[in-house]
Amino acid sequence: QVQLAESGGGLVQAGDSLRLSCAASGLTFTMTSMGWFRQAPGKEREFVAAISRSGGSILYADSVKGRFTFSRENAKNTVYLQMNSLKFEDTAVYYCAASTTESGNLDSRRYAYWGRGTQVTVSS
Repeated sequence: QVQLAESGGGLVQAGDSLRLSCAASGLTFTMTSMGWFRQAPGKEREFVAAISRSGGSILYADSVKGRFTFSRENAKNTVYLQMNSLKFEDTAVYYCAASTTESGNLDSRRYAYWGRGTQVTVSS
């Protein structure tokens, strides 16, 4: 059974940093590309970042480029999203997702497995 467990969310002030983690189990992690998505209240889920199986290719949404860093540690079956210079508009539930494709994807439909999410709240 595939499980994705996010952690690291919380309440911070604008300008602060957070690091989200997502631990995966039940799959061959090195054969899995990963993604982060987020959903704010009243809005649709949106793409944040994606990373290829090897970690050599990373995609970011324009809204987070230069502030967020996506990385993976295959030895620990874990991915990380380092979020710096957080803004009020980054407030959302952040979801980790896994795909069997080699490259990361912006399209949420390419992800077969999803975590339950972790809340990030940024106060202005």
